[in-house]
Amino acid sequence: MSGLLALLDDVAGIAKIAAASVDDVAGQAAKAGAKAAGAVIDDAAVTPKYVHGFAAARELPIVGKIALGSIRNKLLILLPLALLLSAFAPWAITPLLMIGGAYLCFEGAEKVFHALVPHAAHEEGAETGSAEHLEQAKVAGAVKTDFILSAEIMTIALAALPQGQPLWMEALVLAVVGIGITAAVYGGVALIVKMDDIGLWLAQNARFGLTRSFGRGLVRAMPVFMRVLTVVGTAAMLWVGGNIVLHGAAATFWAAPYDAIHHLAEAAAHRVSAAWAPAVSWAVTALCDGIFGIVFGCVLIPLALYVVNPLIGLLRRAPAGH
Repeated sequence: MSGLLALLDDVAGIAKIAAASVDDVAGQAAKAGAKAAGAVIDDAAVTPKYVHGFAAARELPIVGKIALGSIRNKLLILLPLALLLSAFAPWAITPLLMIGGAYLCFEGAEKVFHALVPHAAHEEGAETGSAEHLEQAKVAGAVKTDFILSAEIMTIALAALPQGQPLWMEALVLAVVGIGITAAVYGGVALIVKMDDIGLWLAQNARFGLTRSFGRGLVRAMPVFMRVLTVVGTAAMLWVGGNIVLHGAAATFWAAPYDAIHHLAEAAAHRVSAAWAPAVSWAVTALCDGIFGIVFGCVLIPLALYVVNPLIGLLRRAPAGH
């Protein structure tokens, strides 16, 4: 009997440890996921364009295929790479974060530039082939774009984890972050792309006039909502990208800009009541990070156009020449 009681006591102890580990994983995943908010918002803003032009019946299957590709990106490729970095090259995390932050600044600045300086759109009609082939091409393009954003999300999450914890704990947290963010982003995208259909159905089939009016309002509101989402996504990219670059620079070779923004935010917070001080400090920091992000991104645009893109083109043509 005493042996059975001892066994039950051991089982209870293991259960307590497991429960504490689950709570720890959930807490770390929530904090790490919050750090990746900027890339997440942009992911949600970018993805709906990939279902534009397809029949309504194909919209959710396409979103599902992109989500599955995103899960593969995060769990099968990026998660093992992140664990290898954590185990063998933790020094590389900050430079990789800064590269990802620079990419976010570039993407955000390019979107602002294209909005301010209209340019000739690419002819989408040039895409030929069957509807199935076009769908496959769109999904492949979306998954490639997702890979870049997912890499940034996973690197941000990895950098947010406490140092010195077991590798299995890091793997669990990163897996929870990857699955949770993918579910949130593509669940939101699925809702967004079907919202106009929901509104149309309500406008045509609802029993009450108020509900039909709500449906018509929903249909009219979706284009405005998409434009707002694009603006918010771009602003988030610039803010998060600028913050990542400034924070990485402060941690490695140049702390002056980061410190200047910190002191400016503190000075602004001291000018308001204690209740508003945290919000003012955050707003000033985010604004300065965003301004730095767009300036830095504008510097990167000619570098990308005239140096990086030609180099990539040469590398792609090199194998064909052999």
